[in-house]
Amino acid sequence: MKRPAKYGTAVLTLTLALSVVSGCVPGSNKASQKVDSKEGAAAAKLTSLSYWAAFNPAAAATMKSYNEMEVYKELERITGVKVDFQHPPQGATAEKEQFNLMLTSGNLPDVVEYNWNTYPGGPEKAIKDNRIVKLNDYIDKYAPNYKKVLDSNPEWKKQVTTDDGSIVGFHFIRGDRSLQVFKGPIIRKDWLDKLGLKQPTTIDEWYNVLKAFKEKDPNGNGKADEIPLLLTLSELKNSHAFIGAYGIPNSFYKEGNTVKYGPIEPGYKEFLTTMSKWYKEGLIDKDFAATDTKLLDAKVTGNQLGAMIGNAGGGLGKYMSLMSPKDKSFKLTGVPYPVLKAGEKPQFGHLDQPVPGKSAAISTSNKNIVETVKWLDMGYGEQGHMLFNFGKEGVSYKLENGYPKYADIITKNPEGLPMSQAMAKHNRASWDGIMVQDKRYSEQFQGQIPEQLESINIWSTPTNEKEMPPVTPNKEESTKYAAVMTDINTYRDEMYNKFVMGAEPIENFDKYVKTLKSMGIDDAIKIQQAALERYNKR
Repeated sequence: MKRPAKYGTAVLTLTLALSVVSGCVPGSNKASQKVDSKEGAAAAKLTSLSYWAAFNPAAAATMKSYNEMEVYKELERITGVKVDFQHPPQGATAEKEQFNLMLTSGNLPDVVEYNWNTYPGGPEKAIKDNRIVKLNDYIDKYAPNYKKVLDSNPEWKKQVTTDDGSIVGFHFIRGDRSLQVFKGPIIRKDWLDKLGLKQPTTIDEWYNVLKAFKEKDPNGNGKADEIPLLLTLSELKNSHAFIGAYGIPNSFYKEGNTVKYGPIEPGYKEFLTTMSKWYKEGLIDKDFAATDTKLLDAKVTGNQLGAMIGNAGGGLGKYMSLMSPKDKSFKLTGVPYPVLKAGEKPQFGHLDQPVPGKSAAISTSNKNIVETVKWLDMGYGEQGHMLFNFGKEGVSYKLENGYPKYADIITKNPEGLPMSQAMAKHNRASWDGIMVQDKRYSEQFQGQIPEQLESINIWSTPTNEKEMPPVTPNKEESTKYAAVMTDINTYRDEMYNKFVMGAEPIENFDKYVKTLKSMGIDDAIKIQQAALERYNKR
């Protein structure tokens, strides 16, 4: 995959005179900024939008709706458009259920922000089902900012375009490769130092470190209460940590242009064997299958957990900030994704796509498509870029030699809010939105303490050459694929827990693979293969 051109690193001048109808593009000439005067007049009539979007936990911690965010208050002041946000219950399952109920009712709001790649049959099917609008012509005519972003970055455009050539939404885009990596293995460095251990890099070295964490009382309380490692199934899926050492991920991947499925490969059996051994010896949290965020927080702040998979900001940074006032010796650090042999380069690690998938699509219920396109397009121009990434100048950031530096209300919040929650009151930089994410946000958010940026650099070493691009089954394939993979994912996850916990002997691995094949995994691989071939032709 070609690395996309960097976006947002140049100095951006905030010009409040820029209106939503001007279609101004950073660096464009005046001719390209103009839109048809008739359309400009029509845009002025847009006064309200209904907007369905998931409610990010950082925002939900202090607010009842995105309407309370300063970015949307400022957008309303500038454009005169009042947004009525509709939020589903939090959690991926609840969000999907609410999304499906909304589709069933047929009563869609003007804008639906969702990962339309997960719509049964893909985004192209959503167009053919008359759910959302194909936007290609509208973007060409009325979204000069977004058009310029896509035309300037062919890989981004390839990822927002369906196999049939349609663009269905205004996508969240990570503007620099450094923004695609923010998760990896985290370990208690103070425990390593106390026990005279080096940072582990291989599976064998990890085993020795975890044994020491369990047996040598690194928290110093005289109790055998240390939890050496917490490896949840969700983090295994998101990061490929530990499983990647065996040359596979927990899902589909490609060898050259050939699609394979990691959980049926021999390497998966080796991985399960190791995890089962570690679990039996008490090196993996016995409650790994039931640990949620609150329990994780308690285990870390309770001085029990030795290692985990986590984010640089919401994991390492959060816990360092929480623990530093009461335990000055507490120190976390990111460590490399483990390999089998010393000197090997990790093949798999966390690497988000530059276009992760979520986009703001315009529903067929929308009566003001052109005007809505112009409003959404603002997020990709100078003014919207700054608002969505940094908030309002003079309130949540100030320019210092052209660099947007977050203000104390973000970095030293007077209410004592974590930086993630303080930022959420003003912008959407730390999760997603109708914007190109700016790496200068990350330099400050992930750089609150030196260990965060150091960890990101460490986690960026995997090649990830075998990662699948964001392919989508077509409408003919999607029904079968969804039915097959829903059952397969459930069975795979259930069997992972059983194999690791010892409820199912590893000797039954071949039987497990045969079951997956009887459930249709080979058909799913063929569908992914066809989708990859279509993607490569985009």
